Amino acid sequence: MFALGNWDFTVIVADVDETPLEGETPRDYVIRLAKAKALAIQPRAELDAIIIGSDTTVVDGNEILGKPVNEQVAEKMLKQLRGRTHQVYTGVAFLRVSDGTLFTELSITDVPMRNYSDEEIRAYIKTGDPMDKAGAYAIQHPDFQPVAFMEGCYAGVMGLPLCHILRALRRFEITPAADVPAACQLLLKYQCPVSSVILSGETVS
Repeated sequence: MFALGNWDFTVIVADVDETPLEGETPRDYVIRLAKAKALAIQPRAELDAIIIGSDTTVVDGNEILGKPVNEQVAEKMLKQLRGRTHQVYTGVAFLRVSDGTLFTELSITDVPMRNYSDEEIRAYIKTGDPMDKAGAYAIQHPDFQPVAFMEGCYAGVMGLPLCHILRALRRFEITPAADVPAACQLLLKYQCPVSSVILSGETVS
C-alpha cells in the first residue's frame, strides 16, 4: 500500500520476538514491537532513510489474540470473535536513520464481526489464510468476509494505517506525490469516515 503514495521504498523483513510481556497492555505491545522492528532494520538502512516499522494485533477486551499456532486455536479465536465487536491495534514507529529521531503513531479500530457459521469457519481454516493472521482472520478475505460493517480505519485493520503514516511523515517534511486517502479508498472500495479527522491531527481512528 506504500505504492499509493508514489514513494521510493524497500520492504525489509524484521525478525523480532512477538511474544507479549507479562502484564503488557495491547497499546504498549504494538508500540514496543513497531519500535523493535524499526530498530532491527536500522543497521541495514541507508543513512538518508526513514524506517517505518509496524505491528498489528487483535484485542478482545484486554486479551491479545496473536497468530494461531494451529487450526484448533484458529477455530477457537474465530468462535470467540463471532457476532461481537473487538479492537484492532496497529502501532507504527518512524525512525530517521541520520539522527536517530524516533516517534510512534497508534491506530485503534473497532471491528464488529458478523455471525458466521461453524461451517464457514471450517471452510476458511482449510484455506490456510488464518494461520499467519492475528486473531485468525483477514478483513479483506474475499470469501469469508468476517466483518459485519466498518466505521473506522479499514487500512489500519489490514495493518498499515496510511493516514496515520501521512500525518507522521509531515514531521519529517515528507509529502506524497499522490492523493493517498483517495487512492486508499478506491483500492479498498471503502468510503472512509475518519480519514479527514486523522489527517487533521486528532487521535480518533
